[in-house]
Amino acid sequence: MAEQLLDGAIHITEIRSLIGHKLGPTRPTVLDQERINLFAEATDDYQWIHTDPARAAETETGSTIAHGFLILALAATVNQELVLIEGTSSRVNYGLNKVRFISPAPAGTRARGFTTLKSVKSVPSGTQLVFDIEIRGDQIEKPLCVAEFISLAPGIHLEQEPTA
Repeated sequence: MAEQLLDGAIHITEIRSLIGHKLGPTRPTVLDQERINLFAEATDDYQWIHTDPARAAETETGSTIAHGFLILALAATVNQELVLIEGTSSRVNYGLNKVRFISPAPAGTRARGFTTLKSVKSVPSGTQLVFDIEIRGDQIEKPLCVAEFISLAPGIHLEQEPTA
């Protein structure tokens, strides 16, 4: 399936029309050493492979690498940039499934995200949207991270999908 961008917002009542369409890429996010260090500070994760450029220079990647959870944290930004939804006052992160960190992201990597709406389901608290998220690094063959990302439009209840 070809990658694409939306030409604007989509109304929550039409959200099912996006199922199966891969959207992206996002604008690049540079995973430079400053960002990596700030993430280490915010999470108290000072593992040397992230924060010690001299020691990390001796590894296979030749540099420090971004934290996997830093890369995963971009998932919300991916959906905020690529899927603007009207007709709901908010959309909240609800959870994650099947998260995998496939490739390391050396410091300086430019990361871009893609999203594919997988399913839409009415639940007691609102409408649950499940997306397949992929974060890729420029010049890196395999994805940095893939995850099933669950978002909730609270208080919005769509009619159930017709069954065949």
